Amino acid sequence: MFNRTPNPTGTGPAISLDKIQATAPGLVDLYKRAGVSLEKNGIAGTRAAVYLVLDRSGSMRNYYRDGSVQRLAEQALGLSAQLDDDGSVPLVFFDSRAYPAIEMDLTDYQGRIDREHERLGGMGTTNYAAAMEMVIDHYQASGSTAPAFVIFQTDGSPDSKTAAEQVLCRASTLPIFWQFIGFGKDSFRFLRKLDDLAVPTKRAIDNAGFFAAGSNPSAIPDGELYDRLMDEYPTWLASARAAGIAP
Repeated sequence: MFNRTPNPTGTGPAISLDKIQATAPGLVDLYKRAGVSLEKNGIAGTRAAVYLVLDRSGSMRNYYRDGSVQRLAEQALGLSAQLDDDGSVPLVFFDSRAYPAIEMDLTDYQGRIDREHERLGGMGTTNYAAAMEMVIDHYQASGSTAPAFVIFQTDGSPDSKTAAEQVLCRASTLPIFWQFIGFGKDSFRFLRKLDDLAVPTKRAIDNAGFFAAGSNPSAIPDGELYDRLMDEYPTWLASARAAGIAP
C-alpha cells in the first residue's frame, strides 16, 4: 500500500491527508499538529525514517498501564506520516537486551503497544547500547535514502553509561539523529551529558537531543511535544548535510 524507502526530499507531507483520513482517522489531529511543527521549524517537506525505541525496564510498568507509551507511539506515527511515505514506524523495545524491530503501521496501531509488551514477557534492566545498535543495524539494512529520526524513550540511566556513550559517538558519522525523551522524576544527568557531548573531540557532529516529559507524559499537549521533538533536529539536519553525512 505504501512505498518502503522514503526520498530524502519532497513537497509537502509524505502521506496525504486524504489517505490518513481513509486509513487512520484517529491520527488526523496528530498528523496535522506534526505538520504545523515541521512548518514552524522550516523543515516541512523533508523526509526521514522515523523510529521509536521504548524502554521496558521494570520501573516502566506504570507507563505501559496508563497508556503513556501507547500515546507516544501514536504521536510518533502521526509524525512519521508527515516525513515517511511507508506508513509505518519500526519499534525497538529494550530492557536488559534489545528486541528485533517490529513495524507499527497506520492499519494496526490501536492497542499495539500493549500487545507487543505482553508478548515479550518479563521486564528487565536498561540497556541503551543494545537498543541503539539494533536501530543502527535495522536502518543500515533498510536501504533508506533519507536520514533516520529516532525517538528514544526511557525513564532512567543505562546499565552501562560507557557503552551507550561510545555507540552514540560512533553513530555521529551516520545519518541518524537521536531524540531522547525521559519519562518520570529521574534527574537524567546522563542523558543531559549525552546531549552536550563535545564536538568534534567526542563526536563528529551533535547528533542527539533530550527533554524530560515528567511523570505524566500524556499531559503534554501534542503540539508542544512535536515542538520539543523538533527542537534540535533541524540544526542537526543542516549540520549533517554540510558535513556530507546526510543527503
